[in-house]
Formats: sequence, structure tokens, C-alpha cells
Amino acid sequence: MDAPSERTPHAAPPRPRLDRELSAIGLGTWQLGADWGDVSEDDALAVLRASADAGVTLFDTADVYGDGRSEALIGAFLAERTAERADAGVTVATKMGRRLPQEPGNYTPEHFAEWTRRSRLNLGVDRLDLVQLHCPPSAVIDDDATYDALDALVAEGSIAAYGVSVETSDQALAAIARPNVANVQIIINPFRLKPLDAVLPAAADAGVAIFARVPLASGLLSGKYTAETTFAENDHRTYNRDGSAFDQGETFSGVDFATGLEAVRELQTALPDGVSLPAATLAWIAGLRGVTTVIPGARNLRQAESNAAAAQLLDDRTDLSGFDAAVHEVYDRLLRAEVHPRW
Repeated sequence: MDAPSERTPHAAPPRPRLDRELSAIGLGTWQLGADWGDVSEDDALAVLRASADAGVTLFDTADVYGDGRSEALIGAFLAERTAERADAGVTVATKMGRRLPQEPGNYTPEHFAEWTRRSRLNLGVDRLDLVQLHCPPSAVIDDDATYDALDALVAEGSIAAYGVSVETSDQALAAIARPNVANVQIIINPFRLKPLDAVLPAAADAGVAIFARVPLASGLLSGKYTAETTFAENDHRTYNRDGSAFDQGETFSGVDFATGLEAVRELQTALPDGVSLPAATLAWIAGLRGVTTVIPGARNLRQAESNAAAAQLLDDRTDLSGFDAAVHEVYDRLLRAEVHPRW
């Protein structure tokens, strides 16, 4: 693991820009909307209930996941929970910006207002907890007008806070430099270590929350796939391996499937006794300095409970030093040349 960045002795930590207590393991809900095969409404609600019951306090979604299906399912869960208690106990982070082609001219105050209104209706709330721009072009991240429009939404009460979901470390650093960006969402896992170099230290020093997405590399780090594994036709793990539908890095973290399987086999030899690869991976990511929460997805009750239980490794202070060493060694030998320069 990289050494922490240096600080002035006894300096107070920066005030978190996202003033919310979030669980170390959250829940990503792309799979409840689309692109991961079919998930029934009953299974989706079971995943949300089980995650919240297990202590998960962050649900991450987007307005384009199933054209709003994921948001609507979370809205149904929120209505159910708030009927039972005063507070659902969950922060919902949604994303906007992919309802139109990802061209800088489409990121306007009018579209921001339209998209956030739609998300509020889907979720059944008056104000969104957190809105993230959904992997916009770098020109949008670099444009002062972007943040003026987002600040206006905060001022009018439509959203409580905003952040940016990004593809590259350079985009993350540009977003962190903006004073009102509350969080940055970026891919971090044993196949994607570049954010450890500069992004995580910068976020920690600025008080910006980091959401680590795609933590299990689209399931590759579950340790359950083989060279014979196939996926549904409507699953992005079938149709986006070459990046023809969206950024290739969103599918298996951009790693060649066969190379990923080899890396998985080697990482499995470095696991602590009795600890599964996905649990070790989630706990390892969550323990990195600068990471606020990790957002694995779950398609069923078993996956939801397993993901949430990975937090117990942190509570128990399970020794993951051997796994950490293997992560860096395997990455440097098998993956760095392919992955590091691209994202």
C-alpha cells in the first residue's frame, strides 16, 4: 500500500465536504436497472432491504440505469422504510448526464434542472442527497460554468451536494480541485491501482469523499469465473468487452478476460485463511487511505449479504498485508502495462 502523504505535524484533518456518515461498504445498483441480465422487482427490493438491514447506508444509482428503473426501485424502498420509521437511514447518490450524447454542449443548467427533477420524482424525494455528473467529458469537468450550474441547484434546494463520477485519474484530480465537489467516484480494485498514486492522497487532503466503484471488476474478482463462463446477451460483460457501447474500463476494469482470470488465480493464493477473494478485495479497498466507501453491486440476496459482511474484516482488523503485497506484485507483472496508461 502506498505511504500516506505527508502532513504538517498535529494539523487538523480537513472538514469533509460530504457531511454524511457512510458505511465502508455501500451498494451499487446499476444491476437493478439494466445491463446485467434480468433482475426481478422482488429480487431488487430484497437486495435493498438486506443491504440496509446489514448496515449499508449508501445506495448509488443513476437516472439511466434501466431508464430510471433503479431509481424507482430505490424510491419504493425509501417509501416502505419511511412508513416504518422516521428516517430510512440511507443516503442515495444518483448520477446524471447520460440521457443525451456526452457532448459538452448538452451539460446546461436547463438540462441539469430537468434531469434532477426527473430523479426526484423517481426517488420520491423533494431534495436529492447527492448528484454526481455521470462520467462527463473532460471539457465539462474543466468548465467553470459546470460548477456554477451545480451550485445553483444546491442554493435552490434541489440537491444537497454534488460530485463527479470519472473514468480517469486526471479527471478525478481536476474535480477534486473544485472547492464544492463533495465526492469523486472512480474505479478502484486490484486491477486498477493508478488512483492510489495521486487521487487518494489528494482527496484525503481536500476532504473529498471517494466512492470506489467496480470493486470486483464486473465479477472477475468474485473468483467464480472460468474461461468457459458466458453471460446473457443483454449483459455488458458480453457486449462491451471491446468498449463499443461505453468506456471499456467499465467492463472487467478494461482487463483482458483471460489475463484477469490468471491474475485472480494468483491472488487467491494470498488470501488469509477462511477469507474469500471478494471479501478480501472489498475490505482491502475500503481500508485504503482516502477511500470513503466501496460500492459493489448485488443481483440477489446472497450477494447483498456477502458484500455487506466484508465490513466485518475491517472491524476485526483482519491482516491483509500479504494480500496487499500480492495485489501490487500481480498488478505490476500482469496488468500495469495494459491498464495504467489508459485510466
